[in-house]
Amino acid sequence: MEPVRNKTYKRVMTIAGSDPSGGAGVQADIKTISACGCFATSAIVAVVDENTVGVTGVFPIPADFVVGQIHSILDDIGTDAVKIGMLHSSELIHAVRNVLDEYPAVRDIVLDPVMVATSGDPLLQADAVATLRDVLIPRARVITPNIPEAELLLGRKISSQEELPLAARELASLGASVLLKAGHLTDDELTDIFCNAETGEILELRSRRVATPNTHGTGCTLSSAFASYLALGHSLDDSARLAKDYIASAIAAGASYAIGHGHGPVHHFHPFWS
Repeated sequence: MEPVRNKTYKRVMTIAGSDPSGGAGVQADIKTISACGCFATSAIVAVVDENTVGVTGVFPIPADFVVGQIHSILDDIGTDAVKIGMLHSSELIHAVRNVLDEYPAVRDIVLDPVMVATSGDPLLQADAVATLRDVLIPRARVITPNIPEAELLLGRKISSQEELPLAARELASLGASVLLKAGHLTDDELTDIFCNAETGEILELRSRRVATPNTHGTGCTLSSAFASYLALGHSLDDSARLAKDYIASAIAAGASYAIGHGHGPVHHFHPFWS
């Protein structure tokens, strides 16, 4: 007698590149989504040759094959939320936008506008920045830029904590709520800014800065956590708070580990083992 199958998972699909070192990209996304209590699926957009020291090469997956992966997941398993990471070209950005438009019920989309790796290596073709801004951001519900990415999107520098709320509001005018990360500033306390485009409210999300080189994949991890909490049914504001708490704890828990010779990973499964 077959068991009764009457339970369902909350599902999160990540659309991103791979990271063989396991700290960023799809590998970090799957770890985070799982740690947050959701079922992870993925569409691989590029195979990246990288480790904790830097990026050696990027092998793009053809756009039509990426679209096929997304169709395969959404037509069979479906999803409650989507996290989008590195999309390296304008062609791929258009392709992802077009296929997501075939599924209008999929609204909880968290876009991490990945443009530069933690090591400083570029991950997005220069001509694709405008495409990302004009084509994909309006389809997302949330974007999670760091300060260099926000500067590229806005076309101006951001040099202080006091500038972040205005910058977040300007970014929100592109069509999505914004979690603007403050990690590139030098203050002892990190105060990320969440601008809820649906209510117009600003939240300050504080955490202490941890002195550690283990920051590889923090953006991937934060955005995947945000998507997971949306999938679990939390509000935008609560998802922002929970995602911030998760990444802050993951950084703190991973600070004492030595993995690789460069920027090591955070501890994705810190609630479960140490």
